[in-house]
Amino acid sequence: MTETNIEKLMSMIPDSHTCAMVTDPVNRRYFTGFRTSAGTVLCFRDKAYFIVDFRYYEKAAETVKGMDVILQDDADEQIAEILCRHAAETLMIEADTMTVSELREVSETFGDDVYIDSSPELSEMIRDLRIIKDDTALDKITEAQRIAEKGFEYVLENIKRGMTEKEVALMLDNRMKILGAEDISFDTIVLFDRNASLPHGVPGNDRLEKGFVLMDFGAVVDGYHSDMTRTFYAGTPSEREKKAYETVLKAQLAGIKAAAPGLTGKQLDAVARDIINATEFEGSFGHSLGHGVGMEIHEEPYVSSKKEDVLEPGMIITVEPGIYLPGEFGIRIEDMGMITEDSFNDITKAPKELIMI
Repeated sequence: MTETNIEKLMSMIPDSHTCAMVTDPVNRRYFTGFRTSAGTVLCFRDKAYFIVDFRYYEKAAETVKGMDVILQDDADEQIAEILCRHAAETLMIEADTMTVSELREVSETFGDDVYIDSSPELSEMIRDLRIIKDDTALDKITEAQRIAEKGFEYVLENIKRGMTEKEVALMLDNRMKILGAEDISFDTIVLFDRNASLPHGVPGNDRLEKGFVLMDFGAVVDGYHSDMTRTFYAGTPSEREKKAYETVLKAQLAGIKAAAPGLTGKQLDAVARDIINATEFEGSFGHSLGHGVGMEIHEEPYVSSKKEDVLEPGMIITVEPGIYLPGEFGIRIEDMGMITEDSFNDITKAPKELIMI
């Protein structure tokens, strides 16, 4: 039987007198499978608890598995009682996400009874769990990706000249939600013509006339994100524009082909970057090649010229080279896939040939 996420964490707790406290919203959902704006997970080697308030308690009690769900009354007193019951000597906190003021409060509340471990250890344990996706996570990310692709197809069928960037973004967002997305992965990027030279520009009121249309978007299913970018053309592109698109596509396909376990993020980034830099568009690819995707839209590992992260089976990453020419145009093509035992499983199925509308 497959271990649940909370069982995996329980097996990583150093000893029977140590408790891990999880309060970060994303990590809390990762372990409970339940979306809340508040609540505390306490995890020991032999037992786990989820303390949550009245707003969420009834549903949490029905759906959260592998831990005792406790109705929150006085959270501090309840946590102290559980720590005492387990003879806890150490309380591990999430150093990467807990604020200084929250740490001060925890130390003042529980510091006389247990040692507050504010080292990176718990955050690193959670990172090691989240960075490798199991079949359940892969299925949800794939479902989110299919929703995003269907949304993109809908836009291609319904986009018209005269529409604004904002209107197209809203069209896509609404369609993804109609198709079953819990939410959108991030603020959808839709940029026309010259605006597309801004890699993460914000959709505005510019109207579609002629030129490249860059769209970066994703859907969320049960807390798991998808991420993709497609660039198409309104009208007929010039030879230079065609060459730029072909260069980005060549770099992206090379990156996908090269992606494999054992390669570092830096090495994979160089595969695509070197192709672009060998053309007249040298220096126009200013961001990293990719990043991890999961319960957050940007998470480890990072595929960057500055990162030595080693790719491992089970990691999901993006491959997204681009060319950005200020005042002219921008092009990005992004797929998302999983590192396998020997290569890369591209989850993205949307077409990549240059589409002209």
